[in-house]
Amino acid sequence: MTLRKAALLLALMVVAAVLAVGSQVGAHRSPLLVTPDASDGQPGPLRFPPNFYWGVAIAGQQAESQQPSDWSAFEEDAFRNGRFGTGPTLGSARPGHIHDLGKWSPTVRRDKAGFETHYPADLAMAQDMGLNAFRFSIEWARLFPRAGMREPDPAGVAYYKTLISAMKAHGLTPFVTLFHYSAPAWFFEPDAAGKKGWERQDAMTLWQRYVEAVATDFIPAVTQWCTLNEPMVYVYSGYIEGTYPPLERRAGVEEAAPVIRALLRAHLIAYQTLHRVAAERQVEANVGITENTLAFEPLRNWAPLDRLTAQTIDQAWNWDFLDAIATGRLKLASTDVDEAIAGLKGSEDYVGINYYSRTYIKSDLMHPGTPQVLLHDPDAADEPFNDLGWASYPHGFYLILTEAGKRYGRPIYVLENGTADGAANDVARQKFLRQHVREAWLARERGGADVRSYIHWSLFDNFEWADGFTARFGLVAVDYENDFRRAPRPSAKLFADIAHANGLPASLRSPQADARY
Repeated sequence: MTLRKAALLLALMVVAAVLAVGSQVGAHRSPLLVTPDASDGQPGPLRFPPNFYWGVAIAGQQAESQQPSDWSAFEEDAFRNGRFGTGPTLGSARPGHIHDLGKWSPTVRRDKAGFETHYPADLAMAQDMGLNAFRFSIEWARLFPRAGMREPDPAGVAYYKTLISAMKAHGLTPFVTLFHYSAPAWFFEPDAAGKKGWERQDAMTLWQRYVEAVATDFIPAVTQWCTLNEPMVYVYSGYIEGTYPPLERRAGVEEAAPVIRALLRAHLIAYQTLHRVAAERQVEANVGITENTLAFEPLRNWAPLDRLTAQTIDQAWNWDFLDAIATGRLKLASTDVDEAIAGLKGSEDYVGINYYSRTYIKSDLMHPGTPQVLLHDPDAADEPFNDLGWASYPHGFYLILTEAGKRYGRPIYVLENGTADGAANDVARQKFLRQHVREAWLARERGGADVRSYIHWSLFDNFEWADGFTARFGLVAVDYENDFRRAPRPSAKLFADIAHANGLPASLRSPQADARY
């Protein structure tokens, strides 16, 4: 039997097995765009509880001046070597490239969105919008820019203390992320065994030193902590796809398992350290991680392999890492990885959810292990999608939030939700925002999910990783080449109205509301 025939036979056996089990196997593509509810068409606002957090999010590498990080080194190398391309389809990245990086001045490439000089006005704007939360990252490379440092750089500590004080003065609760994709460049220098980054023999010691310094310097001023931002995005992009540092292209998730294992241990160290220091100072600490979640659905409901594959990818991408924290056991879908991690079980006070879009899975009977991933349905003429080609799917937000609530029984903090819309009158973002706030309310009130925050990505346009400066996620537009001048888009006024009302006012519940701004 030829290999081709063997592969075909195997694929047919898989399909036959799925059909034998029944039509309920696998994920299902929903015909809904938004979640229906009995309150639709009825007057009245959708209110959130009085202590709900309304906020915006940024990250240091994306909004502030370059620090000596692995990402800064990648940006400089990509620029020097003219690697400014993108992937074969809208919204896809090309390994080793940063889209259109060469079109921007040295000042823009260095200072990103100019947050260090503009933050007084940015925070004042957030306060005027009625927001009460501001998520940002502390950059490891700013505090420990050089290898061998035993104590953090005083200038870095002073910067964050000033920033945190300014946030609190503007009524904004600081939500701090410890690792948002970037680490010091020296962390990726090989050790004696040739290991780099999270696989270094001393990686946990170095991470512990950083976290201890952060806890010592910023507790009790900070009580809200996110240890890791989107660890599965980091692993996939950095170690499998090769689009983020360290730009590796391993064969699959099983080969990247040592990094996942290290990140789980890093989370545990941070969780224990933050709680220990907070307890010593007799204050509370709320500590968790946040995952990028996608609504994975089959492109074709009639194709059993599409459905089964979408279900498998959903588990691997959305839930494997969170499941490990909840159970204390790392089990990677469709692999032999299954191991306990001592002390990990239950090391989360909340579940962080970042949500943007739906993603379709199209299987291939001849190559069942390499399905096609589509950011929107090319045959669905009426499907809304953003400037990166990501399908807008508010109902998926409800499904993710309610699933997280059922799985983990923990409070849920939405730490990112937003869309790329560069239009001056960003009607698509306005609609996205109004629909997704509604879905968060439904998840709380109808789906039993204890949702406690809605933090929008982002306050202003910024550097969007391999997509460069071209993708515009800001409620506020940034004129990069004109001293990073800010210009609020209509969606900023919409979000302000939502925050001031602590929910969706009755006037914003109809589709006609999008035309008001």
